[in-house]
Amino acid sequence: MREDGHIPAAPARRAGIGLRAPHLNAVLGGRPPVSFLEVHAENHMGDGRAFEALAAIRRDNAVSIHGVGLSLGGADTPDPVHLARFAELVRRIQPVLVSEHLSWCRDGEIYLNDLLPIPYTAEALDRVARNVDIVQQAIGRRLLMENPSHYLAFAEPGARETEFLAALCRRTGCGLLLDVNNVVVSAANLGFDPYGWIDALPVGLVGEIHLAGHEAEDGLLIDTHGAPVPPDVWALYAHAIRRFGPQPTLIERDRNIPPLDELVAEAAAADRIATDAGAPHVRAA
Repeated sequence: MREDGHIPAAPARRAGIGLRAPHLNAVLGGRPPVSFLEVHAENHMGDGRAFEALAAIRRDNAVSIHGVGLSLGGADTPDPVHLARFAELVRRIQPVLVSEHLSWCRDGEIYLNDLLPIPYTAEALDRVARNVDIVQQAIGRRLLMENPSHYLAFAEPGARETEFLAALCRRTGCGLLLDVNNVVVSAANLGFDPYGWIDALPVGLVGEIHLAGHEAEDGLLIDTHGAPVPPDVWALYAHAIRRFGPQPTLIERDRNIPPLDELVAEAAAADRIATDAGAPHVRAA
């Protein structure tokens, strides 16, 4: 419950969109016809204008919080100051979902402007599980971990990604934020079957799905979040819905931000695909 007594609604199993700066005034002026709005935690920590706007939006909309700076795959435990601010944002906003990345971006006091992958080894599993436990204790709720995009394979042998994710969820009680675009990108770059990847993931882990666009560059697919959701991602999304059932789904766009109506239309397309794949249609929260 928030300080104003408002109890957040459970996330509807319908599509939402990422809240980006060009659409802030439009969202403040009315509730968009989507299930929820996702924000990056690091943009709204503290008591500045960004937090005030988010608090105002939260009064009328379901909100999810997506962290990008906790570096849960790193060698260090989460920075205590950063984690305290993250946990305070969760406490004040009471989001319907909280998520982070299976990656690292920090080495001591040095932060890198990227989300870097980890090898799927026993040592890495111990490290990530430790850090996820620390975050879940701080926020008092389950965290969803997002599968990353891959551009190169590690020489060091390790578990399959799906096995690593399943082991992490079992050990910590966290859930999976399944980024379908990241599966498509990684499959193209590393040469595996994205449908087989989905089928290898145990049912019951997925708590949210992300959809986004990618672009080709120098023989690779790049997870740019700068284009509409392409047909191959839509097709794999339908397959994921048939396997895992209806899940809260987010349309991500971080570059080449289109008009708000275009993102709302993509969210509606996700709803239609989920319905056609056999998922029940649920009204927005």
